[in-house]
Amino acid sequence: MPDRGQGPSGPRVRVGRPSRRARTLLMTLGVLAVLAMAFVMFAGFWTDWLWYRSVEYSSVFTTTLWTKIGLFAVFGLLMGLAVGFNIWLAYRLRPPLSAMSLEQQSLDRYRMGLAPFRKWVLLAVTALIALIAGASASGQWRTWLMWVNGVKFGQTDPQFGLDVSFFAFDLPWYRFLLAFGFAAAVLSLIAAALTHYLYGGLRVTSPGARATAAATGHLSVLLGLFVALKAVAYWLDRYGLAVKSSDFKATGNWTGLRYVDANAYLPAKTILFCIAIICALLFFATLWRRTWQLPVIGFGLMVLSAVLIGGLYPAIVQKFQVQPNEQAKEAQYIQKNIDATRKAYAIDGTKPENYSGKSTVKAKEKLREDADTAASYRVLDPNIVSPTFQQLEQKRKYYQFPTTLDVDRYKGKDTVVGLRELNIKGIPKRNWINDHFTYTHGYGAIMASGTTTDANGSPVFTESGLPTTGFLPTYQQRIYYGEKTDQYSIVGGPQKELDYEENGEKTTSYKEKSGVSLSSTFNRAAYAVAFSEPQILYSGAIGDGSRILYNRTPKDRVEAVAPWLTIDGDAYPAVVGGRIQWIVDAYTTTNGYPYASRTTLGDTTADSLTVGNQQRTVVAQQNQVNYIRNSVKATVDAYDGTVKLYEWDTQDPVLKTWMKAFPGTVQPKSAIKGDLLEHLRYPQDMFKVQRELLTRYHVTDPAQFYSGSDAWQVPDDPTNKDGNAVPPYYLSMKMPGDTAQRFSLTTTFTPNGRPNLGAFMAVDADATSKEYGRMRLLRVTEDVPGPAQVQSKLNGLPSVATFVRDMKGADSDIQYGNLLTVPLDGGFLYVEPVYAQGRNALYPLLKKVAVSYVDADQPDGDTTKDTTVFEDNLTKALNAVFGVEAPTAPTTPPGTTKPPGTTQPPVSNDAALQQAIADAQKAYDAGESALQKGDWTAYGKAQEDLQAALERAAAAGAKLKAPGSGG
Repeated sequence: MPDRGQGPSGPRVRVGRPSRRARTLLMTLGVLAVLAMAFVMFAGFWTDWLWYRSVEYSSVFTTTLWTKIGLFAVFGLLMGLAVGFNIWLAYRLRPPLSAMSLEQQSLDRYRMGLAPFRKWVLLAVTALIALIAGASASGQWRTWLMWVNGVKFGQTDPQFGLDVSFFAFDLPWYRFLLAFGFAAAVLSLIAAALTHYLYGGLRVTSPGARATAAATGHLSVLLGLFVALKAVAYWLDRYGLAVKSSDFKATGNWTGLRYVDANAYLPAKTILFCIAIICALLFFATLWRRTWQLPVIGFGLMVLSAVLIGGLYPAIVQKFQVQPNEQAKEAQYIQKNIDATRKAYAIDGTKPENYSGKSTVKAKEKLREDADTAASYRVLDPNIVSPTFQQLEQKRKYYQFPTTLDVDRYKGKDTVVGLRELNIKGIPKRNWINDHFTYTHGYGAIMASGTTTDANGSPVFTESGLPTTGFLPTYQQRIYYGEKTDQYSIVGGPQKELDYEENGEKTTSYKEKSGVSLSSTFNRAAYAVAFSEPQILYSGAIGDGSRILYNRTPKDRVEAVAPWLTIDGDAYPAVVGGRIQWIVDAYTTTNGYPYASRTTLGDTTADSLTVGNQQRTVVAQQNQVNYIRNSVKATVDAYDGTVKLYEWDTQDPVLKTWMKAFPGTVQPKSAIKGDLLEHLRYPQDMFKVQRELLTRYHVTDPAQFYSGSDAWQVPDDPTNKDGNAVPPYYLSMKMPGDTAQRFSLTTTFTPNGRPNLGAFMAVDADATSKEYGRMRLLRVTEDVPGPAQVQSKLNGLPSVATFVRDMKGADSDIQYGNLLTVPLDGGFLYVEPVYAQGRNALYPLLKKVAVSYVDADQPDGDTTKDTTVFEDNLTKALNAVFGVEAPTAPTTPPGTTKPPGTTQPPVSNDAALQQAIADAQKAYDAGESALQKGDWTAYGKAQEDLQAALERAAAAGAKLKAPGSGG
């Protein structure tokens, strides 16, 4: 019982200790609180591990984790030991007696107060510094893995003769070690100086010597180490000149050595290295001389040398040797920069071909005939028709299509593709069950011919409906993983999912092994914490078989399993092997390629389609790069989320390095199946980076490069009011000299500061082609109107003005589609679809097609040779632009390609030829009829009959033209 006594003013009460039960309760609550906090921190780690294990890339998680832990432990320990040892040493070297002064008397109070806790303070300080250093070092895991696994490039830099791998893999790691050494030296110096001051080894106001001999020796060694590290820095700076970026007024952004670097900075760094070594030795010598005189003189000379040799001398060389004759002095270094840049960006095989811009064909009939086979003109613009797909094929409010659709090839035809993905905001009744259990997936791939529309201007769908039907064989239509699917779903448990609605609701239950199992209470608790959703822990909708799906966008999944890759901004779907597969292009990059100029990926890959559209934005691990390869093709299964990485560039040393670091994560190129290969294409972001570099680096002569007289620019999109760069376009077309169309990625250039057409470039984008990746660059030697001039001329046509006025009067908006550019018989053919959308209409319709044939022999100002027309459809526009009607015999129907070598059969009285022409016309009509009805079996049969008839017609025509045939 507590003592209760009588105090002066009443009873006195002694408050006793808490009872055993209360103490037990408090301790229990404390332990539970600590465990709860630990579990919250552990939940994120555990759920990440479960996710990587579910996608079968647990080695990526463990390799990354252990690398970070190893770097944290090693460098944290080294930093802690370095600082702690120097504090301990400074304490051991303290003088036995402190000088009698006011300064030391005031410090005595701190020494006495610190004495009982000295070991704990030392431990706390070193632990804090170790934690900070370790955390910083763990962020260098990529640098470490690239250094320890680095593969030789087999290429040497032109200045030092070292393999490029030294600059790409070794030098960054050495720079980190140097920076760590500097930090350790500086922190140790500060800690030791403070300790010496606290214990009397250093004095500021006390009489006598300012430092004891022991303190002088200790601090001088630390200063010597700092100066020795500076010597190492000077030596590494020599190699750093090969990857140094600078502003060269003649060429703009510059990487590598210039004349002043090679002839002033490089020898200066070598001299400063030697001076720093001598200065460091002078500091070490104070251990015996016990005086600061020589080290201070040496350090002063080093600083003076750095100013004179490292700063003033290069400035004199630049001013009096380089500037008076800069072009000649810099020529060899410009050449090195050109060669390295072209090799680093894989454009070294691209050389401009002169293309006059003058038509080589004068016969209008021949031009009109060639125009039919020059390209499969894509009048269905995937950047405009998403609302049309949405309105015609959405079917339910909880479905959606991406803002920008994709272009792919099916049966040799350019096809516009969009997936009907889940729209969580369109769910009729929003609640947790509906959002995450009932509405879990989209349904079906919608496709339309890229080269034709119906009579109303709507897409001609080749795969449509819910479930979809069309020309595709049966495939898994459910879409659990997509570009618009960014919320988590819980599937496979007792709660049924809505599959789709057709004459009532159809339900389903997910049967794949994708996602993470929630059968374990521990897993449910971890996800409840990680997602801040407590219902995951106790909801009755979760039971045996329940699995949680998250990280569901294709780019996110690829980035997660390969955090060392840069991801292309445009993931696109393809139906392959009965499944919808997202195809994601991925790049390996470095910014350590000597002499190669750097580019900023975020800026270089931006165009009128990516601005404000995160769906099309590149995911870059390293934004500033000077080397890039499309080294990996990745796929993500839209149904089960399986991620596969395929080696694409088998020669890329950066990819080989990462494959050594993460063995087994990338499958060999031979694992790519044929049906998948048919849908692989040349990536847009890689092409945009290359075209930006080619605006300057198509020039290989140093003098011309220096003058900038032949510099180009990527033109602004003439159909976009915001003035952003024109995007590259996928298009099946023929380049000069080709006998058949190739699926290509194309772009235009204009001379710097001028609107006329400077060049046209196309790359073979078909992965099945033997010439995949071959770039052809046509330099336009004559004055030919560029895209902006063609657009301006189009806008000035009276027919366009009338159309716009009528549409505005009907309260309709006008939208200009992609302005396609196609080389044709020496000139260029521009084709642009024009859409209109009424105020009450929910989607745009193709209403007009503008065509312009530009030819250097037809001046833009010559109104008698006006070559820009504005018609109701492509056929009429082509007829009008050349002034002749299409041949009476059918050309290849829109969206198809003529067999190589076939031509339009001539009109003749030959019975065989006439019969072939009649059969071709009949087959064409049958195909058009089947296309309108959506009868794909009949359409396929008609196409086969058409091809056979055209081949017979071509054979008959050739026979008529043969010598002695009488034709």
